Amino acid sequence: MRFLYVFFLCISLQTLKSQNQFVPDDTPYKVALENAKKEGKPIFVMLYADWCPHCNQMKKEVFSNASVMDFLNKKYICVWKNIEKEEGIALKNKFNTKALPTFLFLDSNETLLYALKGELKTPEFMTEANNALNPKMQYPYLEAAFLADPSNSEKFFALLNVLKKGRERSDLSIPTHIYLNTQSDSQLVSETNWRAISNGVTDINSREFQYVLKHQKEFAAVASQNRIDRKIDNIITESLRPYVDNLDTINYYKQREIVKAVRLQKADSLVFKFDLTLAERTEKWEFYKKVTLEETQKLAWNDAGFLKEIGQTYLKHISDTESLKKSISWVKHSLELNDSYDGNLLIARLYNKIKDKKLALKFAKDAKIISNEMNWNSKEVDALLSELNTK
Repeated sequence: MRFLYVFFLCISLQTLKSQNQFVPDDTPYKVALENAKKEGKPIFVMLYADWCPHCNQMKKEVFSNASVMDFLNKKYICVWKNIEKEEGIALKNKFNTKALPTFLFLDSNETLLYALKGELKTPEFMTEANNALNPKMQYPYLEAAFLADPSNSEKFFALLNVLKKGRERSDLSIPTHIYLNTQSDSQLVSETNWRAISNGVTDINSREFQYVLKHQKEFAAVASQNRIDRKIDNIITESLRPYVDNLDTINYYKQREIVKAVRLQKADSLVFKFDLTLAERTEKWEFYKKVTLEETQKLAWNDAGFLKEIGQTYLKHISDTESLKKSISWVKHSLELNDSYDGNLLIARLYNKIKDKKLALKFAKDAKIISNEMNWNSKEVDALLSELNTK
């Protein structure tokens, strides 16, 4: 009897869970377009992936809510597409979707009216889904109003602020440059125009970014130097990262020269880090060695963690003694900045690699002392000491 009670309880809980678990309806996109024309409704599209935690959370919390679904089904023709399946792939590419989840609001002619991306709570989602029905908050209306008066900052920001909710940063650059082209160089230095530059300028070669580089003090007076520095870092990062992510060495080296022409230490530091990342991912260890030998003391000298990371790479992938000795000097400097167990152990291993047993033992013993003082697991250093004492 008790077994039957537990059995039926489990069945009941599973049934309740399934009732509260949103399951997307796989209506063909073509059918949705036809239905939108027949019923005179806009289309709501959710683009998702099964592995996306934010997508799954919204299915669980937002779209399992009966009132949300009643609203969507009443006001929209709803389409739910997995971006790893045929129609989902096509829609992802068509609308340049890079974030998940993405929500597209379209008319029956596939004109994009509104878009959202990322995880939203139910009240926030419902507010935005209602906004998407308001013609004066939709892209076509806002874009037309802006293009009719491109020097009007209020119309520009009305468009920009809606675009930011669901489009990629690259989609913001076109209206931003249209607006900023109505502003003279001297007019760029204002709080309003800094907001435009900060939000929508992504091209390192653009007039606006080059003007910021040359007039940082003036811009810092209307924003702050920290914000100027972050913008410079972001533009440089965005100009280099795609080539590193795609292992596109040819275009990376071309873009690298453009960034180096900025002639700022922060630019050189970012190039240095991207150089090392690309060298590691492509396993170009001679290039890695060349860059670190030339630039480490200039660009990473006060970063103890980074110095140890470089030392670890030398331990694994560099073999010539002179270069290894140089890496030892970098890790020693990291100990001057912050004496550490892992730093001493790394130096011991580097000395062991160049067959200097005496110094390897010294630093291994220093690592052992630190591990004992901190009551840390000393398995790694014990293994090294055992190896060194048997040689």
